[in-house]
Amino acid sequence: MSNIFKIAILAGDGIGPEVIKQAMKILEKVKQYLNVKIILDEYVVGGAAIDLYGNTLPKKTLYGCEQSNAILFGSVGGPKWDYLPLNKRPEKGALLKIRKYFNLFANLRPSFFYNELSILSPLKEKILKKGFNIMCIRELTGGIYFGQPSGRKKKGINEYAFDTEIYSKFEIERIGHIAFKIALKRKKKICSIDKANVLNTSILWREVLINISKEYKSVKLEFMYIDNAVMQLMKNPSQFDVILCPNLFGDIISDQCAMITGSVGNLPSVSFNQDYFGLYEPSGGSAPDIAGKNIANPIAQILSLSMLIEYSLKEYNISKKINDAIKKVLNRGYRTLDLSTNEINEKIVNTEDMGTLIMESII
Repeated sequence: MSNIFKIAILAGDGIGPEVIKQAMKILEKVKQYLNVKIILDEYVVGGAAIDLYGNTLPKKTLYGCEQSNAILFGSVGGPKWDYLPLNKRPEKGALLKIRKYFNLFANLRPSFFYNELSILSPLKEKILKKGFNIMCIRELTGGIYFGQPSGRKKKGINEYAFDTEIYSKFEIERIGHIAFKIALKRKKKICSIDKANVLNTSILWREVLINISKEYKSVKLEFMYIDNAVMQLMKNPSQFDVILCPNLFGDIISDQCAMITGSVGNLPSVSFNQDYFGLYEPSGGSAPDIAGKNIANPIAQILSLSMLIEYSLKEYNISKKINDAIKKVLNRGYRTLDLSTNEINEKIVNTEDMGTLIMESII
């Protein structure tokens, strides 16, 4: 790795700039532990870019991302731009374009809960006592969302719509290898989600993964139908470690994994390409209703930075320092408004203060 590491900062819209600011506090604190010089370059994207340039993804922003080693993304979108055609709105015109341009086909979303916030989870206490720490890996650029043909035909009573689910062996192999490599660093266990009892794409999905598994003999590979998987996640999430999903099923499973933690505001994500170039972003949205009020939860954005440090900079110990600092702050009773559990020792703080508390807890 070069002794210079460039990060493109794309704060975006809504609460994006507020929570990105807190992540930058953390990065400033941990710079002293890193073995590389960090260069940060900020670019506009999404609705903010529409307002300035009439384009969700200006050429300067895209070029800046190209020249970087990783992207730290805030969030985009909001009702202000809903008047635009779907393909020109911030969500599709910016985020999806970046994913496509850099071929970010592998989406990783960790799902875990803090004991201090267990009351927020919809799961029963006896289920939570077992704990869970799941890495959901979703194939992001193939499947039914991108398959052709897709459309609508005819009119009246005979009108119909259609979408096509397509997966190539190559697409399954590349996401499969990423899943197995990640599993090697965890509990060496993968549960692959499909619907192989009715879908040809799922049959191929299984065949390819079984073949790949021969290269990773220490990793246990098992399969589960999507309908059973959503039930098992509610019944006993502790049975899962790495969950591997095609695009559509990953969309479903990753959101359920977030919900059982009790707050999507605490969960980060990253999308990789074949070269492990990554876009790191919170799992939540731009939350325009609370933008500018200094009440947003910055933890997911800070954890997105932590993932960047772990996966792109390969600095696991520093990433752990950040994660441990968050636990310390929560353990001391500090909460943003969305994390309120109405406990006696609870201390409600704003976005700025939460970022500062976490920064000061890094040792």
